[in-house]
Amino acid sequence: MPEFERETRSAEETIAFGAELAAHLRPPALVLLYGELGAGKTTLAKGIISGLGAARLEDITSPTFTLVHAFGNHGLVYHVDLYRISGRHDLDSIGLDDLLAEPAVILVEWAEKLALRTDWPVIEIRLESSGADDRRRIRVRDEAGALHGLAQPARGT
Repeated sequence: MPEFERETRSAEETIAFGAELAAHLRPPALVLLYGELGAGKTTLAKGIISGLGAARLEDITSPTFTLVHAFGNHGLVYHVDLYRISGRHDLDSIGLDDLLAEPAVILVEWAEKLALRTDWPVIEIRLESSGADDRRRIRVRDEAGALHGLAQPARGT
């Protein structure tokens, strides 16, 4: 199941889809989130983080200013936002290499700014707005099989 697509029609559906993905994630895993501003990256990350049991939905916010949030109630989960990163020096200063020192699930928003090599399983998720409402088209690519046991969802569900 290397690639599939899902459309969500609300923030709640996007969160629920994140929780569905989380049910199949096992550390170590690097989840790369791509999409324009407002595409739903943080909303999906909320679903994944809460779905992993690492935090309650209301405790998960975008790490835009702190750059990295760590959660760890039931395993180690990091939520990284590279929006404000502007070069290799900035990237090095947040210590992503250190996060890879122990098995965790690491979610990275604005992953196109990431210049990191790892042998961890990588899941690429691309989010696009599908209009004026909260519709999102979400494409998931899982070449390494990091989403253990996830059956390919029906298209558009």
